Amino acid sequence: MLPVRWSPAQRVYRTWARHPGWSVALRGAAAAAIAWLVGLVMPAPFSEYPYYAPLGAVVATTGTVVRSVRAAVQATGAILIGAAVARLVDLVLEPGAAAVAVAVGLALLASTWRPLGDMGLWAVTSALFVLILGQADPEGYVGAYGGLVALGAGIGVAVNLLVPPLPLTPSEEALDRLRDVLVDQLDTLADGLDGEVPPSGDEWPERQRSIDPVIRQAQESVSQSDEARRVNRRARRYGEWADAQRRRARALIAVAGVVDDLVRLAVEWERRDREEVALGKALRPAAVRALHALATALRDHDLHGLGEPERQALDDAVEDLRVRVREVQAESDQDYFVAGAFVLDLRRALEELAVSG
Repeated sequence: MLPVRWSPAQRVYRTWARHPGWSVALRGAAAAAIAWLVGLVMPAPFSEYPYYAPLGAVVATTGTVVRSVRAAVQATGAILIGAAVARLVDLVLEPGAAAVAVAVGLALLASTWRPLGDMGLWAVTSALFVLILGQADPEGYVGAYGGLVALGAGIGVAVNLLVPPLPLTPSEEALDRLRDVLVDQLDTLADGLDGEVPPSGDEWPERQRSIDPVIRQAQESVSQSDEARRVNRRARRYGEWADAQRRRARALIAVAGVVDDLVRLAVEWERRDREEVALGKALRPAAVRALHALATALRDHDLHGLGEPERQALDDAVEDLRVRVREVQAESDQDYFVAGAFVLDLRRALEELAVSG
């Protein structure tokens, strides 16, 4: 369990971490300045183009250490590919619009090569620079351009290693956004069932929320935190915080699957235009109480896990729905299998939240 009270140093760090752009700007500025100074003292022809070194430094300081190394390698590879494209075009075409068009077209094709990742477009930039600016000394220009960007990227990686990012607070905020979306979906679903008749097939879509993009953002944010921990010495001090985030992420993503299934069941089986519905008047009130109890439990769920009063309230609401399903089923020829699936989904959500603290 995380400590309730944070030390002054931890509070300062959390405040800093809530604004990751500050850290990126500081590391990027420092790496770019160092790269510029190093570029100035390099031998010719490198010293003639010192401004290319800061470009590589910026590329390598905008993410975690693991990602900065990957970005540096990808950017350097893309630059070399773009330079090769430009040199080939220069051998067969005179400088002009046709040469630019062919070079850009080939470089754009090369930029889609999967190993280059997000750095692929550097191939286009490199091809244009080499084709247009490197006419006087193509070999020297290519060597200086590629070498300085690689040098700057190396400096950026070194700065990241010295002061590595540990994006725990942005991850926490991403998980909070996921929780809020799930709570909103549960409340909206409960409101739709809380009436004399359920919504129609045309009305249900208005009550559905887009959860998948928020899940992806949360997963990506937590993944970045995990990457940062591998090389971040500060992770030892904040390891408990990071471990709690990971448990919370697993629970919320599992509950997101439950919520998605509950919405699907309601949309397909509990609508006004069906003769046989999943819940009906007899079960909808209990289902509404259980959905609201799950929403309340999610509001309370944080890095500390789920509070005992909320856990007990959710347990009681789910048990009440289960008992009502059995009572109604005993008095009817209807099987109520879908209502049973509601109960199982809600029970699974309770278990996920209960074990995540």
